[in-house]
Amino acid sequence: MALLSGRVAIVTGAGSGLGREHALALAADGATLVVNDLDEDRAAATLTEIESAGGKGSVCAGSVSDWTRSGEMVQHAIDRHGDLDILVNNAGFTRDAMSFSMTEEQFDQVVEVHLKGHFAPSHHAGAYWRNQAKAGSDRPRRIINTASESGIFGGAGQGNYASAKGGILTMTLVLARELQKYHTTVNVIAPRARTGITADAGWAAAPENPDEFDRFHPGNASPFVVWLASDEAAHVNGQCFIVGSNVVVRMRRYTAIAEIRNDAGRWTTDALTDRSEELLTGWEPGVPSFDQPTF
Repeated sequence: MALLSGRVAIVTGAGSGLGREHALALAADGATLVVNDLDEDRAAATLTEIESAGGKGSVCAGSVSDWTRSGEMVQHAIDRHGDLDILVNNAGFTRDAMSFSMTEEQFDQVVEVHLKGHFAPSHHAGAYWRNQAKAGSDRPRRIINTASESGIFGGAGQGNYASAKGGILTMTLVLARELQKYHTTVNVIAPRARTGITADAGWAAAPENPDEFDRFHPGNASPFVVWLASDEAAHVNGQCFIVGSNVVVRMRRYTAIAEIRNDAGRWTTDALTDRSEELLTGWEPGVPSFDQPTF
C-alpha cells in the first residue's frame, strides 16, 4: 500500500521547482494534493501532471503571506477533500543584496513570503488539528518546513532570506513543542537543489550527459519529504535536515559548548578579560566558517 494512502496534503509554491516535485511525489505515494502557487496557471499545470499519473487533487492559488487566504487554503482542503493531514511549506523567492545596499522593500518582501508565509498556513492548520484532537481524533498530522543552508550558516548578501530561513528553523522547534500533543510532528529541510532561486549558480548546473545522475535535480529531496510525511517518521519531531543529491544530513541546533562562572557575583570587564580563554579555548572566536557538508 502507498505510504500516504488516504492522506490530504497541501504543498505551497507547488507550481514549479521543489514544490512541484514534492507535490508529484506525495501524490505518487497516495496523497490527495491541494496545489498552491501564487500563479494559478502554474498550479494547474502541476495538478494536470498529478492527474495524468492517476493522482487526485485540486488547486488553491494565492499568497501564503496573506493570513486570510492561508486560512481559506486550509479550509479548501477540508471542504473539498474531507480533511488535512500534511502541510508542506515551500513557497519563497529571493531578493539578494548586501546589507548596506538592501532596500526596505527587498527586506520586507522576502521576510513576509518566507517567514509569515510559513507561519500563516501553520497557524490555520494547527488550529484545525488542535480542535480535531480535542474532539477525539488521533489522526497523525505533519508539517514539513523549508529552510536553507543560508539560514543555517548565514549567507552573505542574504540578510533578508537567511534571516527568514533562520526564523523558520526556530519556528519549527516552537511548532513541534506546541503541536506534539495534538498528534502532529513538525520538521524542517534545507534542500540543496537547482530551482528558480539557484538556477544561475554554477554549482547547480545540470550534467551535460543526460545519463549521468543529476545531483541537483529538485526531485532528489522529495522522497525524504514523503518519508517525513508518513507513519514511518512518526518518531521524528523538531529536527532539521540538509537534503539533496544522494545525501541526507541531520543538523543540530545551538548547543552549549563552554561555560564560565564568576563565584564573586556579577562579572567585571577585567574578570572577563582574565578568563575569556576558558570560554574560547578550542575554537576560533571569529566568524564561523560556512561549513556546508560536501555533496
